[in-house]
Amino acid sequence: MTYPLPARRPHLWRVLDAYCCIGGATRGYQWFGAHVTGVDVRPQPDYCGDDFHQGDAIAFIRDHGHEFDFIHASPPCQGEGAPAKGTNAARGNAHPRLIGPTRAALESTGRAWVMENVAGSQVRKDLRLCGEQFGLGVLMHRYFELGGWTITQPPHPVHRGYVRGWRHGEYRDGPYVAAYGKGGGKATVAEMRQAKGIDWSHDHFNLREALPPAYTRWIATAYVDYLATRPEAPWEVAV
Repeated sequence: MTYPLPARRPHLWRVLDAYCCIGGATRGYQWFGAHVTGVDVRPQPDYCGDDFHQGDAIAFIRDHGHEFDFIHASPPCQGEGAPAKGTNAARGNAHPRLIGPTRAALESTGRAWVMENVAGSQVRKDLRLCGEQFGLGVLMHRYFELGGWTITQPPHPVHRGYVRGWRHGEYRDGPYVAAYGKGGGKATVAEMRQAKGIDWSHDHFNLREALPPAYTRWIATAYVDYLATRPEAPWEVAV
């Protein structure tokens, strides 16, 4: 099941993509006509945005977030999901818990924002998106906390089958690939590129981490639809 996108778009829309990685989220906002600046603590030679700053995302949000019209943040999820928490505890791994500090930085900007993460994280579950909503080859359920705006949760379509791969000693085929890890029938680089709609990088790790651009194009559309209902909307909304 897919959801059509209206032709509305804001003028001179500047978006900040915090923890941008290669720019999966960035590309969705670009598809909607935004100028997107990415910030990431690691160098990102494959980043697809219009501008890039290497550095601490939280500090950048605090210092520059007010300069943008909308902010997207995807704090690292390695320490957030329920399975990851158990595995990390067993192995003695320690990953930074950045959702709380990121939320505080976002709220300090006075701008509208969205923060994305996995099930089991501390992100408030204002919105859930799934690859099946966009006809993608991954399920990749992600939750989004919204700041300064609201949205109605779209229906969650029935999945067409299994995620391909080995589970508990049994191999199952299906219409979706597992875009994480290696081995066990998990997606190759070529399969992840196809399944997520990302054609500008061949980096296996970053492709695993990247959000499908279809998610953020949908979010951009939803936010502009929200603005169209607000008399104080900062932009003219063209139809």
